[in-house]
Amino acid sequence: MNSNNTTYTDEVKKHFLNPHNMGEIKKADGVGKLGNPVCGDVFWLYITVSKNKKGQEIIKDIKFQTMGCAAAISTSSMITDLAKGKTLEEAMKITNKDVANSLKGLPPIKMHCSNMAADTLHEAIKDYISKQSKDKNGKKINTIKKEACYRCCHE
Repeated sequence: MNSNNTTYTDEVKKHFLNPHNMGEIKKADGVGKLGNPVCGDVFWLYITVSKNKKGQEIIKDIKFQTMGCAAAISTSSMITDLAKGKTLEEAMKITNKDVANSLKGLPPIKMHCSNMAADTLHEAIKDYISKQSKDKNGKKINTIKKEACYRCCHE
């Protein structure tokens, strides 16, 4: 990153230089992976899920591995901060605008990175829910959770 480059906010630079929650969760409850063939960015997001005192499923831990530019690394770091401790329903409502706003803006040409960070989180949650909706033999079963996830994503 060029020191004369003023297109990135201080918040983006902070998350790029010292990313939060970077790494892999070996036995993750849910994994999301997205890539962009145009820019070459690849996002991996890992979540573990537990229940809070109210019995709601929450994102207990979240980590990322991202190969990409400063915006890709920064948005990955920010999405983990935004999602950690949230219920699955709350996390499914985190948008690309939430990510960009939390970073105090991104250059327009880099907005796709915040889309990918939010989308990768949603993919990890869907992966978790998908695993929960199968019986011991791997057969799909219908669950309310799965329907609620679909509504969050498609409304």
